[in-house]
Amino acid sequence: MSKWQEDKAKANRLAIARLTKSLPPVFPSAVLARALNCRFVPLTPRLAIDGYWRAHPLRADRLARALAARSGAPSDWRWQLTDDRSTGLPTTYRSPPAPYREQAHAKGAGFCCVCGQPVYRFGWHVDLWNAGVNKNASWHSACVIAWQFWNAPSGQTRLLRRLQGLRCRDSNRRLLRAAEVDHRVPLFQVWRQHRDLPWPELLGYWGLPNLQVINREIHVAKCATEARNRRAARSATVELA
Repeated sequence: MSKWQEDKAKANRLAIARLTKSLPPVFPSAVLARALNCRFVPLTPRLAIDGYWRAHPLRADRLARALAARSGAPSDWRWQLTDDRSTGLPTTYRSPPAPYREQAHAKGAGFCCVCGQPVYRFGWHVDLWNAGVNKNASWHSACVIAWQFWNAPSGQTRLLRRLQGLRCRDSNRRLLRAAEVDHRVPLFQVWRQHRDLPWPELLGYWGLPNLQVINREIHVAKCATEARNRRAARSATVELA
């Protein structure tokens, strides 16, 4: 064993001892199993949970959307855009709508600003410890990863390629190295045609149900077609006016 391997093994033994000492009597078994099998064992339960969701972004996506469906949107909420960032409203339709991030609907400490559900110990979404809401948190660990996935799905290109069996979703040919992540229903179309859908349903347009990996030349052609359709729609609107 090399010196580097010896140092890593020693560091992991110390990390396992520290993690085990700080573990509560109840802890998610899947999270713990992954933590103990990591190349570098996390030092704390919170880091173990964060690492688990980072390793499983698609699970985080599904969970965040399910929690949002449990909350539902506030009765007077409507998806809107603004140039004033201080309101918490999105400034572009490319950002997923999130009513509980807006000042007018924020639930405050102890509730997730993405899904609106209570946040518990270690940023978990279920109160396994009967400790009540965590007043120092405003995000679920899973919702953090889901939010990053919704805003930058290209960061998970490798995972999405494997999910599609390395086949282009449009042509069914082998995915090339330059293949790109694409929204099946373009986000500008979601804003124009589907903005009045129930909020939890809207989130699916940013999540896995609306994502695909396609070869770059197909993506370029698709974008060109979408651009022509947008120009045609604008021209029709001007003529009607």
